[in-house]
Amino acid sequence: MQQKHIKTGFVLAAAMNFSVLLFSKGFTNTTINLADPVVMSNFGLLMIVLWGLAYLAASQMSYKLKWLAAVFAIEKLIYVWVWINWQRNNELAPLYEQDLLAGIFYSIYGLNDLIFMLFFAYVFVLGWRNKQSPKIS
Repeated sequence: MQQKHIKTGFVLAAAMNFSVLLFSKGFTNTTINLADPVVMSNFGLLMIVLWGLAYLAASQMSYKLKWLAAVFAIEKLIYVWVWINWQRNNELAPLYEQDLLAGIFYSIYGLNDLIFMLFFAYVFVLGWRNKQSPKIS
């Protein structure tokens, strides 16, 4: 994968995390909070934005990206696991009835995290195979 594509992937991951500001209506959408008060509290949503800032910062790195990508892949794996468990124990229809953006958010956030988990894992494996970290420039 070209360095340009890796950088773009990190920027897209950041943008997707920043989209929580839209879905949460600037942290005022209590429907998102109430549907999962532990993970998706306003503090949890703020931490999603913070992870987005980390991806954005990583997009500017030109050294030792392999292990950071591994950390990001593990972080995304945790969110995918939480989302799958939430989906198994909750229903989306009431969220859509209460708030369209909350329904969409809970419908897609785990799929989004799965895609970026695979991307970050790929960047890690690419660096592992090359015996060095892929560089972004």
